[in-house]
Amino acid sequence: MAITIDLEKCCWKDGKCTSCGCESGSSCFGCVEVCAMGAITREDIVKVDSAKCIDCGACISACKHGAITL
Repeated sequence: MAITIDLEKCCWKDGKCTSCGCESGSSCFGCVEVCAMGAITREDIVKVDSAKCIDCGACISACKHGAITL
C-alpha cells in the first residue's frame, strides 16, 4: 500500500498553509508533525517519501481536510 495525498483537498499550496494562514507551517500541527518516520515534507506541496513511509496511518488521522488516504 501507499499513502496518497489529494492535492486539491490538502491545505498546503504553493509553499504555504491556506487553512490557518501561518504561511510557514510553523503553527501547523498535522501530517508532517505526526509522522514518526519523517516521511512527509512540506515544500511547494506536501510530499511523501515512500521509502521512509511505513503506512502506519498517523497522517491520515491528523489531516483535518481528508486529503490523505492509504
